[in-house]
Amino acid sequence: MRRYVLRRLLMMPFTLIGITFLVFCLSRMVPGGPVDRMLQEQALGALGGEKAVGNAAENVSVEDIERLEELFNLHEPLLKAYLQWLGLVPRAVEIAKAEFDDRGVAQLTMSRPDGRAAVVEVQRDGEQPVYLPQEWMKQEHWKLRLESPRDRARRIAARRGGDDEAHIAELAESPACRRWRVVASRRAFNGVLEGSLGLSYKYNEPVSSMMLQRLPVSLYLGLLGALVSYMVSVPLGVLKALTHRTWFDSITSILIFIGYAVPGFALGAVLLVYLGARMEFFPLYGIVSPGFESMPLREQMEDLAVHTVLPLCCYVVSSFAMTTMMMKNNLMEHLSADYIRTAVAKGVSFRRAVWSHAFRNAFIPVASGLGGVIGGIVVGSLLVERVFDIQGFGMLSYQALLDKDYSLIMGTLLLTSVFIILGNLLSDMLVALIDPRIKFD
Repeated sequence: MRRYVLRRLLMMPFTLIGITFLVFCLSRMVPGGPVDRMLQEQALGALGGEKAVGNAAENVSVEDIERLEELFNLHEPLLKAYLQWLGLVPRAVEIAKAEFDDRGVAQLTMSRPDGRAAVVEVQRDGEQPVYLPQEWMKQEHWKLRLESPRDRARRIAARRGGDDEAHIAELAESPACRRWRVVASRRAFNGVLEGSLGLSYKYNEPVSSMMLQRLPVSLYLGLLGALVSYMVSVPLGVLKALTHRTWFDSITSILIFIGYAVPGFALGAVLLVYLGARMEFFPLYGIVSPGFESMPLREQMEDLAVHTVLPLCCYVVSSFAMTTMMMKNNLMEHLSADYIRTAVAKGVSFRRAVWSHAFRNAFIPVASGLGGVIGGIVVGSLLVERVFDIQGFGMLSYQALLDKDYSLIMGTLLLTSVFIILGNLLSDMLVALIDPRIKFD
């Protein structure tokens, strides 16, 4: 067992690399990234929809676009950008730029380690910057380089999807590119391995803190839903198998299939309208009421409970039906097996044969689905959270996809993948504990 778990844990980083690299490539290839969204928002805000969105680039400065590209490493090659996201290759964590004046001098404003701003005077000698290096610049590993008008024009042309030399030469003479520029950058390892998931483009907040704020809500509803589902559906499945073709089995089967046929979000909308809006038994949105932090402990528990009832019903309705019927069918199959008849014939009571032999074997397929349950616990139910306006992890992942927020997409994907892999490992270990035939030696 110990060796098996160790091998699985050693394979985990390679699995995560494969998943994240695939999604990283897809997210960069799909059009409509942060730069395009900024241009569209600028066009809609400044032009009021009177002109085409394609003219939005005229209302956004080149510096703003470059700043956004550097924030998400959009100007870097795909593989290098992914390695920088992982933290295996250093990336530019601070960038300062300044254009040369007519005298060939650029005043570069940089940040010192103590937080104060410092102005460094840089001159140009051909294609090399000439400046007096400071001690703090050496300590912080600042590097200076020059960008010619043609270099700047080539970057703009690549952004527009063109590489025509005549067009690049024309851009180099434009006011946005006609001057040489000095670029100072401080590079450091700043990725997943260093504990940094980057900043959200939409909210301008650290991705890790945003996930930590939303994750407890989904964990609370997911864990509670899984606990309620297993505590009710497993005994109910056993009881249905023991009372097969009775009135109890028929009535519960009808109710279970009705629940399975109704989607959770549709049930949530019905419950919200009738039990929330019309009868006013339950609140209409959220997981807690405004001012929850200032309530006494007893009122907090009551408020949380009354907000939990409706979303919890929608969370468990589908898994409840599947687990119950799986438990019933598996148990019925084992009750008709030869080893149960042999045990009863040798004097073992039917009760003991059910719980000591048949139940253990029938529970194996149910335990094997634990990995998917844990993944659902983390991700949550997006549609249920949307119906009840619950700001959970599922809504965060959905909003990241809509906003094409690269850092947030990769952060939520990484955390979800880790929990699913750990859930599958836990599921294998649980099956091995239940089934004596499985050995990891």
